[in-house]
Amino acid sequence: MTRWPTQRVAMLASALLLGAAGLAGCGGNDDVPSEVVLVTHDSFAVSKDVKAAFEQESGLKLKLLQGGDAGEALNRALLTAGDPQGDVLFGVDDNLLSRALAGGLFDAYSSPELDAVDPDFTPPDDRVTPIDHGEVCLNYDRSWFREHGVAPPHSIDDLLLHRYENLLVVENPATSSPGLAFLLATIARYGDDRWQTYWRGLRANGVRVVDGWEEAYTQQFSGAAGSPGKRPIVVSYATSPAAEVIYASKPLTAAPTAVVEDGCFRQIEYAGVLRGAPNPAGAKKLIDFMLSERFQADVPGSMFVYPVRDGVTLPEAFRKFAIQPQQPLTLPPEDIAAHRDDWVDEWTRIVLR
Repeated sequence: MTRWPTQRVAMLASALLLGAAGLAGCGGNDDVPSEVVLVTHDSFAVSKDVKAAFEQESGLKLKLLQGGDAGEALNRALLTAGDPQGDVLFGVDDNLLSRALAGGLFDAYSSPELDAVDPDFTPPDDRVTPIDHGEVCLNYDRSWFREHGVAPPHSIDDLLLHRYENLLVVENPATSSPGLAFLLATIARYGDDRWQTYWRGLRANGVRVVDGWEEAYTQQFSGAAGSPGKRPIVVSYATSPAAEVIYASKPLTAAPTAVVEDGCFRQIEYAGVLRGAPNPAGAKKLIDFMLSERFQADVPGSMFVYPVRDGVTLPEAFRKFAIQPQQPLTLPPEDIAAHRDDWVDEWTRIVLR
């Protein structure tokens, strides 16, 4: 998943961590592991207090090996399958899960903490553990629609209407996780026989396509703080309005952006014990901790996604300004695996050529 730039800026550069990763499992006089290495994407974040709590409870130093988006992190892990650079891989979502499993990346592990996970997020395989979920949704700029006297869209169907001509910016599904999620949302909604027609309609209605979320949201979308953008509708996340409030330069009583709940697509992120991990016992401790109430309560504020553990209290800004779509669109991971490349190729022919 793509996250907010403030999270990525806070991360340590992956180049500085490559050397640290090589030390995994080599601490102590008797080669007793002194650390556990988490391989993940640039958007992973955890508060200092929660990281310290894991290290105190486990007696292990937590090292992060980060680089690129979720797809890049998975590709690196696949290149070293069986002889990994770390102990746990986090950030494989539904769109990538089949590749990770087919590549033999993980050892089986079922955490005892899974009993506390909401049944909606029961893992599809015993080699992976759900950690968080986020919904990719249309966001719109409240003030733009108010100032122009135009009703905001209420569904993804509305985007084909003439009054939304040249108002939408989306991410390329070939290069962007939310872009792919939005493509999958249209396939889930319209089926194999009609999604192409929908995208032809969006093209005719002036949709703008950019490579990634940052360009779409912070440069093209008019509703983001400080953005020079002119387009008032963007593909982003159900939590984006809460982020606008949290990061506002002055206190806000209402979010400047809103979410179109219809057409949201759910993404679940998983973690797994890497096959051949230098510290498999530590890897299991880390996954248990990532499902603990303490870590799960930290997920919204650190990564702007939702916890999978049942009953976790959400931050006030999430309760007031973010939404949890009641009926998000989904597709079976095996269907995504079987057709993803063909779908993206066909989308490219329709929209970009």
